[in-house]
Amino acid sequence: MTTKEMTETTEEVVEPTRTHQTIEKAMQAVDEVMFNVVSSDVEVLRDASRHILEAGGKRVRPRLVTLSYLALGGEDLEGIAPAAAALELVHTASVVHDDINDHGVVRRGRPSVNAIWGRTFALLTGDYLFTKVYELMAPYGREMNELFAQATIALVEGETLQAAAVKNKNFSREVYMDIIARKTAVLFKIGAMMGGQLAEATDEQLEALSQFGFNIGLAFQIVDDVLDIIGDEEQLGKTAGIDIEQGKGFTAAEGDVMESIKRKLMSADRLDKARAQARTLMEQAVDTLIDTIPPSTYRDELVALAHLIVERDR
Repeated sequence: MTTKEMTETTEEVVEPTRTHQTIEKAMQAVDEVMFNVVSSDVEVLRDASRHILEAGGKRVRPRLVTLSYLALGGEDLEGIAPAAAALELVHTASVVHDDINDHGVVRRGRPSVNAIWGRTFALLTGDYLFTKVYELMAPYGREMNELFAQATIALVEGETLQAAAVKNKNFSREVYMDIIARKTAVLFKIGAMMGGQLAEATDEQLEALSQFGFNIGLAFQIVDDVLDIIGDEEQLGKTAGIDIEQGKGFTAAEGDVMESIKRKLMSADRLDKARAQARTLMEQAVDTLIDTIPPSTYRDELVALAHLIVERDR
């Protein structure tokens, strides 16, 4: 190998390493912001909030904000950390509330807030996390906050439509797609757009990030529901089957929601089709990104994140 070839090879290794170090530094800053902001002299709020945050989680949403920002040349990691943390806190608050509705006792591989502190304190903890988002987003101004509000409104609408569909036994594929678009995909969409806005992206780039985030958000929830059908608590890190019990499947539920959906969804061909749909959405997302966002190791990480969402087993 020539000296030139050795130098090029070394550069190829160093650049991804530097990229990963930057990303991890950014994610550590997000975690630090979250733990600091939930500090309270009301012990149960502090302890319950830290309990769910210490469990970790995938941190996909703040990673999406961070990578979108870095892919467009952003450099101020501390400056974007509160926005990324706010997005993760909205998601965390929603799962605390979900566990109340679903009677979930395991979340992120440990006892849920609901299981330890009970329904009342779990509800208040979720509310506390939601309200802390106002504090984190205050410095970002009107435009960013209006964008963020769109995501939180859609999240609550999606959860409400889901509960109504189960209650009224009108759970169809069309209803399912509307629900996951609102409660999951919009949060991903806004996350990608927030990163772009903070990096002063062009309108074309923002639209590309919007489509990318939305499609991988849909794919994420479809895969999540597939895993809920086939997974167990140890693998998923949450109470398996509760999504199905609530009626979060792909086809209509008649009579007993849980048994009806299980009968219709447990066949391998339906699960394979759902996985294929998620893969198609991911591919569309990646194509949109590559067509618009300039090449970089951070764009590569966004592509890798999209693939991970579809290929994960938990």
